[in-house]
Amino acid sequence: MTARLPEASGQGPTADLLRARRGGTLTVLDRLLLHSPPVAEGWNALLGALRGGTTLPADLRELVVLRVAVLTGAEFEWTAHEPIGRRAGLTDLHLRRLRAAEPADEPAAEPVWTPAQAAVLAFTDASARAVDVPDAVFAAVREHLDDRQVVELSVLVGGYCMVSRFLVAMRVPPSDGEVAG
Repeated sequence: MTARLPEASGQGPTADLLRARRGGTLTVLDRLLLHSPPVAEGWNALLGALRGGTTLPADLRELVVLRVAVLTGAEFEWTAHEPIGRRAGLTDLHLRRLRAAEPADEPAAEPVWTPAQAAVLAFTDASARAVDVPDAVFAAVREHLDDRQVVELSVLVGGYCMVSRFLVAMRVPPSDGEVAG
């Protein structure tokens, strides 16, 4: 599979900003974004903040990114973040459950998710699927996250929905593995 647009050259100050966040390289995603330098710069700032500037624990952050990848069919995003999720403590069982239509714990089964993970997963599903987050789901997240983290969670879900929708619309092929930055 190839992307629907040709890749931009990867030259210039905007490309340098993206390259700096990515540890010196550009992805196909970056080269597509470079067709619009202002969008690429805004994207770079937002995604840099979401990946490296929030106070959300890494397991919760990667749980959100991977679940959004599943809900939107963004295989690039799954491939790029699965190794990061594993380093953050997500297990094979977690990853299998994230790929399920309904990843919540079975009532009779031993819990897969911590209470915080379960609350964040419910929030992610509600926000990504229906946009509106029911009061009970929001209240469950508030039991585990402070005000800043609730804002970060909300933007993380929305931000990665944006990423995934772009990847899918442009038919960006899956990465060969983890994507830096």
